[in-house]
Parts: sequence; structure tokens; C-alpha cells
Amino acid sequence: MEKVVVIKNETGLHARPAGMFVKKASEFTSTVEVKCKGKVVNAKSIMGIMSLGLGKGEEVTICAAGADEEAAVNALVELVESGFGE
Repeated sequence: MEKVVVIKNETGLHARPAGMFVKKASEFTSTVEVKCKGKVVNAKSIMGIMSLGLGKGEEVTICAAGADEEAAVNALVELVESGFGE
């Protein structure tokens, strides 16, 4: 399962929101990945997420495969759309 979402927070995915994203992704047993700018990274890896250098307005695809894939994708989309509380 996958969904596309746009980064909304002004500062993009810097350390704090990236940490929140990885923590949320790690709550699920499914394999979770983020695709952007031709790169695919493990959503449970802080280094992978930070390596994307995501800024405000960038589109990312959140993909998951496994028993709780729908819950994983929906939770991560909700987190991104909330602007990480910023």
C-alpha cells in the first residue's frame, strides 16, 4: 500500500520531525519505505530519512507491505499532514 503526501511544516523534515517519523514507523511490523527524488529509504532509519533532505512542499510517497501496512501508511500520512506539531 502507498500514499503520496506533501511536507507541510516550514522547516521541512529536520532532526526532530524526522525522529518523530522514524519512531512512528517503528511501531509497525510492516516494511515501511519513503520514496522521494528518485531515492527509496527505510522509514525506520533516521539516517535514511535525514538523507532525503526533505523541505516544505516536497511530495513523498510512503509505502508499506505487511500485516499492518494500511495502519502504518495512514499513521505516517497523518503525522506528516499535521506538520509534526510545528
